[in-house]
Amino acid sequence: MKKISAVWLTGILCILTIFKGIGQTLPETKAALIEPFRLAITYNKTTNLVFPYAITGVDRGSRDILAQKAIGAENVLQIKAGKMGFTETNLTVLTADGGLYAYTVDYSDAPANFSYVFKKAGITDKPVAVFAKDATTDVIRKEADLVAVKEPTLKKPYDENFDITLSVKGIYAHADVIYFQLLLKNSSSVGYDVQSLRFFIKDQKRVKRTAEQEVDLTPVYVSGNVAGIPAGSEQRIAVALPKFTIPDKKYLDVELMEKNGGRHLSVRIKNKLLVKARPIQ
Repeated sequence: MKKISAVWLTGILCILTIFKGIGQTLPETKAALIEPFRLAITYNKTTNLVFPYAITGVDRGSRDILAQKAIGAENVLQIKAGKMGFTETNLTVLTADGGLYAYTVDYSDAPANFSYVFKKAGITDKPVAVFAKDATTDVIRKEADLVAVKEPTLKKPYDENFDITLSVKGIYAHADVIYFQLLLKNSSSVGYDVQSLRFFIKDQKRVKRTAEQEVDLTPVYVSGNVAGIPAGSEQRIAVALPKFTIPDKKYLDVELMEKNGGRHLSVRIKNKLLVKARPIQ
């Protein structure tokens, strides 16, 4: 019995020695923490964030932050508050070089700065804004102007709010560009000043309390007036976007926001409508 006990004891000691050796050979895992940059934004002024490489993704912790890439520029993100006095939230930006930029975002009535340029060590100075290739070629201008005046081919989708209407009247495609014909209508007696017109891809369903997932699409050209909609008027515009399709369980959201107002509009476009885009003739 004592022999058996001795054998068992020896075996246990050997096993413990083996596990101890394995533990010593395993590499130690460490997490590299990214210290968030504290940022203050306000409601009626735009803050510009300039990155060393093109922006590939934007994740807002809350819808209280409005964010869009500057038209024609690949590396400039424009942000402002969607409402006054919002609760502290966060913002994450991904860039083409694999960079991840984290921000803690607070509301301020009078932020100290409105433009930030983020650089990486070892990168020589270059122009602040990196413009998209062929951002405003004559061909795109010509085709967008043509789309803007075409007879409407769609009755929906559309959205109405306090006598303001945003409607998609046509979708066209040529080469590597997709053109959207939009109708902006103001049936009220109060003029509408446009804060932003955004195109972004969103998830159809979102789990509660998860971060807002969206991908902004930057127009390469806009034909027509997008600054405002005078009272009692309507106008058709054309927006040119780089060719894309919409992944499963997602949709394209066209969002029109009023400056210093609450008449905000949003139109959803699914992939089955997008792929029926007409040729430009």
